Amino acid sequence: MKEKENMPMSLPDNAYRELKPGETYEPLMSPNKQYKEVTFWSVTIGLVMTVLFSAAAAYLGLKVGQVFEAAIPIAIIAVGLSSTLKRKNALGENIIIQSIGGCSGGVVAGAIFTLPAMYILQEKYPGMSIDFMKIFFSSLLGGVLGILFIIPFRKYFVKDMHGKFPFPEATASTQILVSGESGGKDARFLLISGLIGGLYDFVVSTFGWWSEVFSTRVTSLGAALADKAKLVMKLNVSAAVLGLGYIVGLKYAFIICCGSFLVWFGIIPLMNLIWGSHVIDLMGAGIVQTIGQMSPEEIFTGYARHIGIGGIAVAGIIGIIKASGTIKSALGMAGKELRGKRTAEQQEVIRTQRDISMKIIAIGTLVTLGLIFAFFYLGVLNFNLWHAIIALVVVALIAFLFTTVAANAIAIVGTNPVSGMTLMTLILASVIMVAAGLKGTAGMTAALLIGGVVCTALSVSGSFITDLKIGYWLGSTPYKQQMWKFAGTLVAAATVGGVIIVLNKTYGFTGENALVAPQANAMAAVIEPLMSGGGAPWLLYGIGGAIAILLTLFKIPALAFSLGMFIPMELNFPLLVGGAIAWYVSTRSKDAKVNEDRKERGTLLASGFIAGGALMGVVSAIMRFAGINLVNTAWQNSTAGEVLSLVAYALIIVYLAMSSLKASKEK
Repeated sequence: MKEKENMPMSLPDNAYRELKPGETYEPLMSPNKQYKEVTFWSVTIGLVMTVLFSAAAAYLGLKVGQVFEAAIPIAIIAVGLSSTLKRKNALGENIIIQSIGGCSGGVVAGAIFTLPAMYILQEKYPGMSIDFMKIFFSSLLGGVLGILFIIPFRKYFVKDMHGKFPFPEATASTQILVSGESGGKDARFLLISGLIGGLYDFVVSTFGWWSEVFSTRVTSLGAALADKAKLVMKLNVSAAVLGLGYIVGLKYAFIICCGSFLVWFGIIPLMNLIWGSHVIDLMGAGIVQTIGQMSPEEIFTGYARHIGIGGIAVAGIIGIIKASGTIKSALGMAGKELRGKRTAEQQEVIRTQRDISMKIIAIGTLVTLGLIFAFFYLGVLNFNLWHAIIALVVVALIAFLFTTVAANAIAIVGTNPVSGMTLMTLILASVIMVAAGLKGTAGMTAALLIGGVVCTALSVSGSFITDLKIGYWLGSTPYKQQMWKFAGTLVAAATVGGVIIVLNKTYGFTGENALVAPQANAMAAVIEPLMSGGGAPWLLYGIGGAIAILLTLFKIPALAFSLGMFIPMELNFPLLVGGAIAWYVSTRSKDAKVNEDRKERGTLLASGFIAGGALMGVVSAIMRFAGINLVNTAWQNSTAGEVLSLVAYALIIVYLAMSSLKASKEK
């Protein structure tokens, strides 16, 4: 029987909503049939995509601090190749291509956010050594650990919580893959909105026709408020971020923005009002500016953002406590399999719910932890057994505890706060290492590599939950995605190791015309004073933690609120705009079916915005790598450029809303 026979051409109506009592979700590929998934074609193309996108993402991330989500452009390329080559029944293969290639974004983020800090510190501490093997093994072992830690939670996030999390990145990728199979109106809407969103974002990033971020500083009053009262409002006018907000929805977007508003409209102005004439150096980093001399952005980066980090950490711990039943169940299942026992439920599991066995997960985790210990004992800490044990414990505990936090963040807003969690990891690792007698160059090297392993584990686990959700919606076999994710991680780790070394030799991370590497510079700035006897902003972390506990008591999602405190306002406010559009188009009619169709049309259009923006981000990265810079910086940063950005933004808002409202009950 051909796989495509009787296969639905669009996702079921209950794909994005919570299931009613007794209702089940039926994916496009039937659980009772076998499909082409892992083939020579899908594996080869997936690995090629991993190499290409690892290189592109590493360069762009080190240049501007943003690692684009590779899954979306890879899904577009997979669909395009299968259509061009007329490959029939290619949906299963395309999922595997996207899943393998998606390793690039996760592994790259883990590496470039931390490890270039060793090059930066090398200028001051020549004894600090970094080479390909350190980058490769920290990325590989962290990535493998992230995969192993997230698999036991797959069922909880993608099946048990069906309809409760928006999964914006997974939604966009799924719509692309479905359009490749179905064609018709859905594919056309996705293509048109992808072209509009992609061209819109491309002309901003490549030519600078208007400003990418609108700020209230555009007026004299706004500039005065920002300078004197430290009060500023900022909005990223990207089509991709607007589309992200539409899929996130009004509920979560509002909660996230409430966190952002508390920081930017409350805490930052209040700090200036109370301590404006004071120099506050919580970490012993040598700060000489008073609070009043800093810009709102500097106060956010130096102080207020740490409140968000504390909130994320405590919200994560609360989430772990709430999910303790799931954790206990997963560990119990592993224990039974290790003893050779299998429950009836495990024996009768359907194809679309079949994971790698818990026995393999448990053994693989132990082997990986053993290799991590060997990596630190032999390759980092010069055969110091006690310090190697400490490094292993820190990596294992933090990676395991924050795996669910990373997955939760991706499920809610499509953004993984991995840099914040890694910063917390570096601080904890540094404090523990100093207490254990490891300081100076050796201590900084060990702490940064601990951070690299943990950062990669959290980044990979967060991105992998996106792949698994896509597979759930479409009906792929989870264990096939899981098995080949390891191969993608191996290739991505080798690629990013080589790319970082080449970029350091070509551009460098210090000096004139060096790569910016903002996260790595932040990590270096934090770790140096800690290893020299400085402190950490525990007070700010404590305030964030207290806010998270208070929110939980009032049954407000603490993680979403804390993400708002941590992520810059310009990326949060557009979520509220997009969420408001989604609410508007889905509430205008008295007919529930019409509202549902309009919301679904909007989801297609928003997915197109995200896909187009992501793809054009890759094109822009390639152009930058080739040294092509066509941006008119003077115009882009001018008042007229900012005003024009609002006009352009209003036009795509009107397009998204009006096109969604045209949907009717007839399909």
